Amino acid sequence: MMATNPAGADPPLHGLKVLDFSRVLAGPFCTAMLADAGAEVIKVEPFGGDDYRHMGLQVNGQSANFAFVNRGKRSLRLDLKYAHADAVAERHAGWAGVAIENFKPGVADRLGIGYARLAAINPALVYCSISGFGQAGPWSDRPDYDTIIQALSGLMDVTGAPEG
Repeated sequence: MMATNPAGADPPLHGLKVLDFSRVLAGPFCTAMLADAGAEVIKVEPFGGDDYRHMGLQVNGQSANFAFVNRGKRSLRLDLKYAHADAVAERHAGWAGVAIENFKPGVADRLGIGYARLAAINPALVYCSISGFGQAGPWSDRPDYDTIIQALSGLMDVTGAPEG
C-alpha cells in the first residue's frame, strides 16, 4: 500500500519537471511513476502519437495500455524529425530537472535531444536513457519490447498454458 502525504503536504516530487521523450512501455511507465509521486511530466510525442496509443484494448477510442502508462502527464505534440523541433526541445530542457528517453542508442543524438546537447543547455539536468540491451555491447543496436525479453529469458516458457 502506498503511503499518503500528511494533510496539506506536497507530494515528494512536487516541483520536479520531467521531459519525457520515451515511447511504448519502459520509459512511459517510469515517467508515470514520477508523475504519481508529484512530478510535472511533459510527454513529447510525434503528430501521430506514441505507438502505444494504437495498441491493446481500446476503451472509448483510447488504448487502455497507453492510458495506464501515461497517466498524470501533459502532452506536447512535436515531431523531432522536423527542422527546428530540436529548438523547442532545447527550450523545455532549459527548465526540466530530468529528461528521459528510450530510443535505441544514437537515435536521441540524431534527433537533437541527446545528453551532450541537453546538458550543454542545462548542466544540472539528470538524463536517463533506457534501452533493452544497453547503450553499448553486441546487441545494443537491436530494438526491444517486453515480448522479446520474455522470449530470450525463458519467461514465456514458464507462464501460461503448456498448449498455448
